[in-house]
Amino acid sequence: MSKVNGIHGIIFDMDNTLLQSHIQFKAMKEEVAELLMQQGYLGASFSMENHTTSTILANAQKEGAPSHLIEAALQIAQKHELRGMEGAGLEPGAMELLDALKGHFKLVIVTNNSLAAAQQALEITGIKDHFDLIVGREQMDAMKPAPSGYLVAMRHFPELQAKGWLSVGDSWIDGQASRDAHIPFISYGRTTYAMEEKGVQPIAHIDKLLSLLDYV
Repeated sequence: MSKVNGIHGIIFDMDNTLLQSHIQFKAMKEEVAELLMQQGYLGASFSMENHTTSTILANAQKEGAPSHLIEAALQIAQKHELRGMEGAGLEPGAMELLDALKGHFKLVIVTNNSLAAAQQALEITGIKDHFDLIVGREQMDAMKPAPSGYLVAMRHFPELQAKGWLSVGDSWIDGQASRDAHIPFISYGRTTYAMEEKGVQPIAHIDKLLSLLDYV
């Protein structure tokens, strides 16, 4: 294992990276898709298998879905997010990792969740104060896999160049967003194959959060 040189800031995904939330992502995706299909902005042949809620919404926007419909879909998503954050816990090693990193790096959360849901979850789990910035979907021009949230973080800390950041996440959408923001990406969890299918090439993979310390 080798260090990633010159890192001064770390951007974390939230769900299934730092937090074990109870969000029913499949149910959320299906309810959002049903609304958009009813309004004619997703065709009957649209395949949800390789999509997330964020990419379904992006597809509907490309098809011309009006802003009030997108907002209604986001309200559905927030309902699932807030419900899923009740009783949220931490991934093993998350608190120890953040304790070790705090004060040495700028620490940022970039999540497709609403800011309200993210703040609630981070407060519940006791790690909110570890972060210098929390970026929810309201702060983005487009959700992951678009790089917008990462660019928001970079603009917030203009003293840090892209090569001074590192990103950690469990999903291909985290990896793609990091890549398009020119930020090195480390994958976490059991999603390596899915990432390769999407053309995401992490610089490293960790199965335990505390293993991140080997790279920074």
